[in-house]
Amino acid sequence: MKRLITALLVLCIVVIVGTAGYMYIENWSLLDAFYMTVISITTTGFAEVRPLSSLGRSLTIMIIITGVSTLAYVGGRAFQELIESQIFRRRKMSKKVKQLNNHYIVCGYGRLGQPICSELVANQLPFVVIEKDEKRIDQLLEQKFLVVPGDATQDETLLNAGIKRAKGLIGVLATDAQNVYVTLSAKQLNQQIFIVTRAIEEEAEKKLLRAGANRIVKPYEIGAHRMAHLLLRPGVVDFIDIVARNKGIDLGLEEIVLGDKSPIVNKTLADSSIRQQLNIIIVAINRAEDQYIYNPTSATVLLGGDRLIAIGQWENLQKLNHLCDSKKIQKSV
Repeated sequence: MKRLITALLVLCIVVIVGTAGYMYIENWSLLDAFYMTVISITTTGFAEVRPLSSLGRSLTIMIIITGVSTLAYVGGRAFQELIESQIFRRRKMSKKVKQLNNHYIVCGYGRLGQPICSELVANQLPFVVIEKDEKRIDQLLEQKFLVVPGDATQDETLLNAGIKRAKGLIGVLATDAQNVYVTLSAKQLNQQIFIVTRAIEEEAEKKLLRAGANRIVKPYEIGAHRMAHLLLRPGVVDFIDIVARNKGIDLGLEEIVLGDKSPIVNKTLADSSIRQQLNIIIVAINRAEDQYIYNPTSATVLLGGDRLIAIGQWENLQKLNHLCDSKKIQKSV
């Protein structure tokens, strides 16, 4: 960069000396002298402003040799700096991605991918985005998001995104076929990864489940249900939005995993003092796949591995998270 700045200074000096030289030798105006200097440096091939004297032609030769050489050096150096900065930036990005562990991978940064990333940022969760569109990659870099340029359906791209160390993957690519392919590839590379993906067509849901998706989201269906609930039960929807998305009040809805070493394991809800000390309501307990205990009683025994669906103040939810000895806390949205 210092050499580039030096070359630019030399170019400016050539322009100044050339302009001053024409004004002194040929007695030209400032504009004519500056114009002649510029067309000489750039070798545009225009005719001389006026007939030159022998001394003026010697000056022109010197300007062309010095100016063209300096201009070529500036252009080459600028191009080199651009390429090197791109390579350096990608290497730095790749290094950061390699350091990720238990992170999330977002495949696609379109209309769904953007709000998903915003939600992950709000929850302070580590994630990386796989995107192949250059304009979207620039947007991601501007927001300082980690991004892996490439096709998410390719195993190499998933490996570069740390698929084997990832905790979850979200597939929101343009077509169902792409999402099926990503799901299948991701499960083959990491059987433990939790995959949430989008389905546009009805037939795609079964294929995605067979490919290994843990959850399927159908945006049109969800949108229709939400619109119906807004029409029939607007107060309920508003309350859920306030709680789940932390809008305006200090209240949150969380899913907290109860660790095996937690001091409240094998205790009843009443003995755990969650309600009495933290003022938190346990809405439900997810004990196994698709097995929920809704509105558990005070006599319900808490077991290791239970997923507690809790509602309460954020500060108290964090305290419950530590009490449960859970490594992660996930906002339920």
